Amino acid sequence: MKKGGWNRPRYPFQGRITADGSSGYRAEPGRYHLYISHRCPWAHRSAIVRRLKGLEDVVSLSYVDDERDGRGWAFREKRGADPVNGFRFLREAYEATEPGYEGHVSVPVLWDRESGRIVSNNFPDITLDLGTAFEEWGDPDVRPYPVELREKIDELNAYIYDNVNEGTYRVAGAHTNDAYTEKRRRVISALETLDERLSDRRFLHGDSITESDVRLWVTLARFDLTYNPFAKISERRLTDFPNLWAYARDLHSLPAFRETTDFGAFSHLGPPFLDEAVTNRIEVEPYRADWDEPQDRASLAR
Repeated sequence: MKKGGWNRPRYPFQGRITADGSSGYRAEPGRYHLYISHRCPWAHRSAIVRRLKGLEDVVSLSYVDDERDGRGWAFREKRGADPVNGFRFLREAYEATEPGYEGHVSVPVLWDRESGRIVSNNFPDITLDLGTAFEEWGDPDVRPYPVELREKIDELNAYIYDNVNEGTYRVAGAHTNDAYTEKRRRVISALETLDERLSDRRFLHGDSITESDVRLWVTLARFDLTYNPFAKISERRLTDFPNLWAYARDLHSLPAFRETTDFGAFSHLGPPFLDEAVTNRIEVEPYRADWDEPQDRASLAR
Protein backbone atom coordinates (compact mmCIF):
# COMPACT_ATOMS: atom_id res chain seq x y z
CA MET A 1 0.00 0.00 0.00
CA LYS A 2 1.61 3.21 -1.20
CA LYS A 3 1.24 6.61 0.38
CA GLY A 4 -1.75 8.23 -1.27
CA GLY A 5 -3.87 5.14 -1.66
CA TRP A 6 -4.07 1.45 -2.48
CA ASN A 7 -2.31 0.16 -5.59
CA ARG A 8 -2.80 -3.48 -6.63
CA PRO A 9 0.37 -5.24 -7.81
CA ARG A 10 0.90 -6.37 -11.40
CA TYR A 11 0.17 -9.96 -12.37
CA PRO A 12 2.72 -10.71 -15.10
CA PHE A 13 1.86 -14.28 -16.06
CA GLN A 14 -1.32 -14.23 -18.11
CA GLY A 15 -1.43 -17.42 -20.15
CA ARG A 16 -4.85 -18.88 -20.93
CA ILE A 17 -6.10 -22.44 -21.07
CA THR A 18 -8.31 -23.25 -24.06
CA ALA A 19 -10.22 -26.36 -25.03
CA ASP A 20 -8.48 -26.57 -28.42
CA GLY A 21 -5.02 -25.60 -27.21
CA SER A 22 -4.84 -22.55 -29.48
CA SER A 23 -3.45 -20.54 -26.56
CA GLY A 24 -0.53 -22.93 -26.15
CA TYR A 25 -2.16 -24.52 -23.11
CA ARG A 26 -4.71 -27.20 -23.95
CA ALA A 27 -7.28 -28.24 -21.38
CA GLU A 28 -6.23 -31.74 -20.31
CA PRO A 29 -6.92 -33.79 -17.18
CA GLY A 30 -3.97 -34.08 -14.83
CA ARG A 31 -1.85 -31.43 -16.53
CA TYR A 32 -2.56 -28.39 -14.33
CA HIS A 33 -2.22 -27.63 -10.63
CA LEU A 34 -3.58 -24.76 -8.56
CA TYR A 35 -1.55 -23.24 -5.74
CA ILE A 36 -3.89 -21.22 -3.52
CA SER A 37 -4.38 -19.86 -0.01
CA HIS A 38 -7.38 -20.16 2.27
CA ARG A 39 -6.76 -16.60 3.36
CA CYS A 40 -6.77 -15.00 -0.10
CA PRO A 41 -10.17 -14.17 -1.64
CA TRP A 42 -8.76 -13.96 -5.16
CA ALA A 43 -7.41 -17.51 -4.82
CA HIS A 44 -10.57 -18.73 -3.08
CA ARG A 45 -12.54 -18.00 -6.25
CA SER A 46 -10.59 -20.61 -8.20
CA ALA A 47 -11.25 -23.30 -5.59
CA ILE A 48 -14.98 -22.56 -5.72
CA VAL A 49 -15.22 -22.71 -9.53
CA ARG A 50 -13.10 -25.89 -9.64
CA ARG A 51 -15.54 -27.52 -7.21
CA LEU A 52 -18.64 -26.13 -8.94
CA LYS A 53 -17.54 -27.59 -12.28
CA GLY A 54 -16.61 -30.93 -10.74
CA LEU A 55 -12.95 -30.69 -11.74
CA GLU A 56 -11.43 -32.13 -8.56
CA ASP A 57 -9.96 -35.09 -10.50
CA VAL A 58 -9.02 -32.94 -13.49
CA VAL A 59 -7.12 -29.99 -11.96
CA SER A 60 -5.24 -30.71 -8.74
CA LEU A 61 -4.99 -28.20 -5.90
CA SER A 62 -2.90 -27.50 -2.81
CA TYR A 63 -2.65 -24.75 -0.21
CA VAL A 64 0.19 -22.56 0.94
CA ASP A 65 0.35 -21.67 4.63
CA ASP A 66 -2.06 -19.02 5.90
CA GLU A 67 0.71 -16.78 7.17
CA ARG A 68 2.97 -14.87 4.79
CA ASP A 69 6.22 -13.48 6.18
CA GLY A 70 9.09 -11.61 4.57
CA ARG A 71 9.90 -14.65 2.45
CA GLY A 72 6.40 -14.72 1.00
CA TRP A 73 3.95 -17.59 0.75
CA ALA A 74 5.41 -20.85 2.05
CA PHE A 75 4.53 -24.52 2.36
CA ARG A 76 4.40 -25.50 6.02
CA GLU A 77 3.01 -28.24 8.21
CA LYS A 78 -0.46 -26.73 8.73
CA ARG A 79 -1.48 -26.86 5.05
CA GLY A 80 1.01 -29.49 3.94
CA ALA A 81 3.99 -29.77 1.63
CA ASP A 82 3.97 -28.90 -2.06
CA PRO A 83 2.79 -32.15 -3.69
CA VAL A 84 3.89 -31.26 -7.23
CA ASN A 85 7.37 -29.75 -7.13
CA GLY A 86 8.45 -30.02 -3.51
CA PHE A 87 8.91 -26.26 -3.32
CA ARG A 88 9.40 -24.75 0.12
CA PHE A 89 8.30 -21.30 -1.01
CA LEU A 90 5.90 -20.28 -3.76
CA ARG A 91 8.56 -17.88 -5.03
CA GLU A 92 10.34 -20.94 -6.41
CA ALA A 93 7.51 -21.43 -8.90
CA TYR A 94 7.98 -17.85 -10.10
CA GLU A 95 11.75 -18.24 -10.37
CA ALA A 96 11.35 -21.51 -12.29
CA THR A 97 9.15 -19.62 -14.77
CA GLU A 98 11.27 -16.48 -14.97
CA PRO A 99 14.82 -16.83 -13.59
CA GLY A 100 15.72 -13.82 -11.46
CA TYR A 101 12.07 -12.85 -11.01
CA GLU A 102 11.80 -9.82 -8.71
CA GLY A 103 8.09 -9.02 -8.88
CA HIS A 104 5.19 -9.64 -6.53
CA VAL A 105 4.51 -13.27 -5.56
CA SER A 106 0.78 -13.89 -5.32
CA VAL A 107 -1.85 -16.61 -5.25
CA PRO A 108 -3.59 -18.13 -7.09
CA VAL A 109 -0.97 -19.70 -9.32
CA LEU A 110 -1.99 -22.01 -12.14
CA TRP A 111 0.95 -24.34 -12.82
CA ASP A 112 1.59 -26.45 -15.91
CA ARG A 113 3.23 -29.78 -15.10
CA GLU A 114 4.10 -30.38 -18.77
CA SER A 115 6.22 -27.27 -19.29
CA GLY A 116 7.23 -26.82 -15.65
CA ARG A 117 6.15 -23.21 -15.49
CA ILE A 118 3.36 -20.88 -14.38
CA VAL A 119 0.50 -20.52 -16.85
CA SER A 120 -1.13 -17.64 -14.99
CA ASN A 121 -1.24 -15.72 -11.75
CA ASN A 122 -3.89 -13.37 -13.15
CA PHE A 123 -6.81 -14.28 -10.92
CA PRO A 124 -9.74 -13.10 -13.12
CA ASP A 125 -8.64 -15.28 -16.04
CA ILE A 126 -8.07 -18.42 -13.99
CA THR A 127 -11.70 -18.83 -12.93
CA LEU A 128 -12.97 -18.00 -16.41
CA ASP A 129 -10.80 -20.75 -17.89
CA LEU A 130 -11.76 -23.28 -15.23
CA GLY A 131 -15.41 -22.51 -15.90
CA THR A 132 -15.27 -22.73 -19.70
CA ALA A 133 -12.27 -24.66 -21.06
CA PHE A 134 -12.83 -28.03 -19.37
CA GLU A 135 -16.34 -28.81 -20.64
CA GLU A 136 -15.25 -32.28 -21.79
CA TRP A 137 -14.72 -33.29 -18.15
CA GLY A 138 -16.78 -30.78 -16.15
CA ASP A 139 -20.42 -30.74 -15.10
CA PRO A 140 -22.38 -29.57 -18.20
CA ASP A 141 -25.16 -28.17 -16.04
CA VAL A 142 -22.79 -25.70 -14.36
CA ARG A 143 -22.15 -22.67 -16.58
CA PRO A 144 -20.57 -19.87 -14.56
CA TYR A 145 -19.79 -17.81 -17.68
CA PRO A 146 -22.49 -18.62 -20.28
CA VAL A 147 -22.13 -16.93 -23.66
CA GLU A 148 -25.59 -15.42 -23.58
CA LEU A 149 -24.91 -13.63 -20.27
CA ARG A 150 -21.29 -12.62 -20.71
CA GLU A 151 -21.94 -8.96 -21.45
CA LYS A 152 -24.12 -8.61 -18.35
CA ILE A 153 -21.71 -10.66 -16.23
CA ASP A 154 -18.74 -8.55 -17.33
CA GLU A 155 -20.61 -5.34 -16.53
CA LEU A 156 -21.63 -6.49 -13.06
CA ASN A 157 -18.20 -8.00 -12.37
CA ALA A 158 -16.60 -4.62 -13.07
CA TYR A 159 -19.03 -2.94 -10.65
CA ILE A 160 -18.39 -5.54 -7.93
CA TYR A 161 -14.63 -5.31 -8.41
CA ASP A 162 -14.47 -1.52 -8.21
CA ASN A 163 -16.97 -1.00 -5.42
CA VAL A 164 -16.76 -4.12 -3.26
CA ASN A 165 -13.75 -6.39 -3.92
CA GLU A 166 -11.25 -3.57 -4.36
CA GLY A 167 -13.43 -1.03 -2.59
CA THR A 168 -12.61 -2.51 0.80
CA TYR A 169 -8.87 -2.12 0.18
CA ARG A 170 -9.36 1.42 -1.03
CA VAL A 171 -11.08 2.33 2.23
CA ALA A 172 -8.09 0.90 4.09
CA GLY A 173 -5.73 2.85 1.83
CA ALA A 174 -7.45 6.21 2.28
CA HIS A 175 -4.94 8.90 3.25
CA THR A 176 -7.27 11.78 4.19
CA ASN A 177 -10.45 12.01 6.24
CA ASP A 178 -12.43 13.11 3.17
CA ALA A 179 -11.09 10.24 1.08
CA TYR A 180 -11.93 7.74 3.83
CA THR A 181 -15.49 9.06 4.13
CA GLU A 182 -16.06 9.00 0.36
CA LYS A 183 -14.58 5.54 -0.18
CA ARG A 184 -16.45 3.86 2.66
CA ARG A 185 -19.72 5.43 1.51
CA ARG A 186 -19.04 3.98 -1.93
CA VAL A 187 -18.71 0.46 -0.53
CA ILE A 188 -21.81 0.83 1.64
CA SER A 189 -23.81 2.17 -1.33
CA ALA A 190 -22.73 -0.82 -3.42
CA LEU A 191 -23.79 -3.25 -0.70
CA GLU A 192 -27.18 -1.52 -0.52
CA THR A 193 -27.55 -1.70 -4.31
CA LEU A 194 -26.69 -5.39 -4.39
CA ASP A 195 -28.99 -6.06 -1.43
CA GLU A 196 -31.85 -4.53 -3.40
CA ARG A 197 -30.91 -6.46 -6.55
CA LEU A 198 -31.16 -9.71 -4.60
CA SER A 199 -34.62 -8.95 -3.23
CA ASP A 200 -36.38 -10.70 -6.11
CA ARG A 201 -33.84 -13.17 -7.52
CA ARG A 202 -31.92 -16.02 -5.94
CA PHE A 203 -28.56 -15.21 -7.53
CA LEU A 204 -27.16 -12.09 -9.14
CA HIS A 205 -28.21 -13.05 -12.67
CA GLY A 206 -31.24 -15.15 -11.88
CA ASP A 207 -31.57 -18.80 -10.97
CA SER A 208 -28.02 -19.98 -11.79
CA ILE A 209 -24.68 -19.30 -10.13
CA THR A 210 -22.31 -17.30 -12.29
CA GLU A 211 -18.87 -15.72 -12.08
CA SER A 212 -20.50 -12.66 -10.52
CA ASP A 213 -21.75 -14.66 -7.54
CA VAL A 214 -18.35 -16.24 -6.95
CA ARG A 215 -16.58 -12.87 -7.12
CA LEU A 216 -18.98 -11.18 -4.72
CA TRP A 217 -19.25 -14.06 -2.26
CA VAL A 218 -15.57 -14.29 -1.35
CA THR A 219 -15.66 -10.67 -0.13
CA LEU A 220 -18.96 -11.13 1.70
CA ALA A 221 -17.57 -14.19 3.48
CA ARG A 222 -14.68 -12.10 4.80
CA PHE A 223 -16.53 -8.86 5.43
CA ASP A 224 -17.33 -9.18 9.14
CA LEU A 225 -14.15 -11.01 10.13
CA THR A 226 -11.57 -9.17 8.03
CA TYR A 227 -12.48 -6.30 5.74
CA ASN A 228 -14.81 -4.32 7.98
CA PRO A 229 -12.71 -4.48 11.17
CA PHE A 230 -9.52 -3.89 9.16
CA ALA A 231 -10.64 -0.96 6.99
CA LYS A 232 -13.39 0.39 9.32
CA ILE A 233 -16.03 0.54 6.59
CA SER A 234 -19.47 0.39 8.16
CA GLU A 235 -21.28 0.28 11.48
CA ARG A 236 -23.49 -2.31 9.80
CA ARG A 237 -22.44 -5.92 9.57
CA LEU A 238 -23.20 -8.19 6.65
CA THR A 239 -26.03 -9.54 8.79
CA ASP A 240 -27.67 -6.10 8.64
CA PHE A 241 -28.18 -6.37 4.87
CA PRO A 242 -31.07 -8.87 4.88
CA ASN A 243 -31.00 -10.05 1.26
CA LEU A 244 -27.20 -10.13 1.01
CA TRP A 245 -26.94 -12.06 4.25
CA ALA A 246 -29.54 -14.66 3.23
CA TYR A 247 -27.91 -14.91 -0.22
CA ALA A 248 -24.47 -15.40 1.32
CA ARG A 249 -25.79 -18.18 3.56
CA ASP A 250 -27.57 -19.78 0.60
CA LEU A 251 -24.29 -20.02 -1.30
CA HIS A 252 -22.43 -21.22 1.79
CA SER A 253 -24.89 -24.10 2.09
CA LEU A 254 -23.62 -25.47 -1.24
CA PRO A 255 -20.58 -27.81 -1.16
CA ALA A 256 -18.50 -25.72 -3.58
CA PHE A 257 -18.61 -22.78 -1.19
CA ARG A 258 -18.77 -24.53 2.17
CA GLU A 259 -16.06 -27.11 1.54
CA THR A 260 -13.56 -24.57 0.19
CA THR A 261 -14.00 -22.11 3.07
CA ASP A 262 -12.01 -21.96 6.29
CA PHE A 263 -13.32 -19.08 8.39
CA GLY A 264 -10.43 -19.62 10.77
CA ALA A 265 -8.08 -18.28 8.09
CA PHE A 266 -9.95 -14.96 7.83
CA SER A 267 -8.06 -13.29 10.65
CA HIS A 268 -8.24 -9.60 11.45
CA LEU A 269 -5.48 -7.86 9.47
CA GLY A 270 -4.78 -4.52 11.07
CA PRO A 271 -4.46 -1.75 11.86
CA PRO A 272 -0.70 -1.46 11.06
CA PHE A 273 -1.38 -0.58 7.40
CA LEU A 274 -3.84 2.24 8.06
CA ASP A 275 -2.73 5.83 7.46
CA GLU A 276 -2.52 7.69 10.77
CA ALA A 277 -3.55 10.90 9.00
CA VAL A 278 -7.10 9.55 8.87
CA THR A 279 -8.48 10.36 12.30
CA ASN A 280 -12.20 9.75 11.84
CA ARG A 281 -12.27 5.99 11.31
CA ILE A 282 -15.17 4.31 13.02
CA GLU A 283 -14.64 1.48 15.51
CA VAL A 284 -15.48 -1.99 14.20
CA GLU A 285 -14.81 -5.32 15.87
CA PRO A 286 -14.47 -8.69 14.11
CA TYR A 287 -17.71 -10.66 14.14
CA ARG A 288 -18.42 -14.33 13.41
CA ALA A 289 -22.06 -14.83 12.44
CA ASP A 290 -24.02 -18.07 12.31
CA TRP A 291 -23.62 -19.15 8.70
CA ASP A 292 -25.90 -22.13 9.30
CA GLU A 293 -28.86 -19.92 10.19
CA PRO A 294 -31.83 -21.05 8.06
CA GLN A 295 -32.74 -19.20 4.88
CA ASP A 296 -35.30 -19.74 2.13
CA ARG A 297 -33.62 -18.28 -0.93
CA ALA A 298 -34.58 -21.27 -3.11
CA SER A 299 -38.16 -19.98 -3.08
CA LEU A 300 -37.05 -17.09 -5.31
CA ALA A 301 -36.17 -19.44 -8.16
CA ARG A 302 -38.62 -19.16 -11.03
